[in-house]
Amino acid sequence: MVEALHDAGVVVTGAGGGIGAALARRFAAEGARVVVNDLDAGRAKAVAEEIGGIAVEGDASAVVSDALEALNGVVDVYCANAGVAFGGDLLDEHAWAASWDVNVMAHVRAAHALLPGWLERGSGRFVSTVSAAGLLTMIGAAPYAVTKHGALAFAEYLSLTYRHRGIKVHAICPQGVRTDMLAATGSAGDLVLKPTAVEPEDVAEALFRGIEEDRFLILPHPEVAEYYQARAATPDRWLAGMNHLQQKWEEVR
Repeated sequence: MVEALHDAGVVVTGAGGGIGAALARRFAAEGARVVVNDLDAGRAKAVAEEIGGIAVEGDASAVVSDALEALNGVVDVYCANAGVAFGGDLLDEHAWAASWDVNVMAHVRAAHALLPGWLERGSGRFVSTVSAAGLLTMIGAAPYAVTKHGALAFAEYLSLTYRHRGIKVHAICPQGVRTDMLAATGSAGDLVLKPTAVEPEDVAEALFRGIEEDRFLILPHPEVAEYYQARAATPDRWLAGMNHLQQKWEEVR
């Protein structure tokens, strides 16, 4: 048990299923008061009823005010978990716009709304569900890979700017997770992600270990650290390897 989370006000976006639902369940098990946010009102309500939480439907970019009201004015932990994954055409304007809005700007808007109160109190915890794609990349999914890099960069910015003022930041960077989003990745996901996919509950467990150890980077797949180091140390070799993976995908898709 993480003592600091007992009776904490927690918001989890995109919590109607997958990683978000697993996070909501785990925070509730720790004794937190959990706002379950999702665009799908029925799914949000189902998870909230299961864990004794509060369902707040709607866009993750605009949930903070309703969440504050539901939690009597105090949000201690904000989990920016909602995300979208688009592959396909590089020039798909809708895919790029939606990816920036949900995967990056929703995080920015939430932080903008929460930081004044957190800084006044001297405490607050921001959890960003990024993806290993934000540390590495993903074949066949330019909008997803690029905006997940943006989400990681924003989480890093929050941490380096506010950690001395009591703000804790965690970036969760899993590879494949057995969710509806993974199922929608098609042949690229089958090739790259499915072989080592973990359960959403494994991601929640990794986060809580990271909270206990006060770690920024949360890696449910520990091997991602080695890939990240290789990417930084020998970028041409790493890119050549990724290109080989791209060619394998082109042969099977």
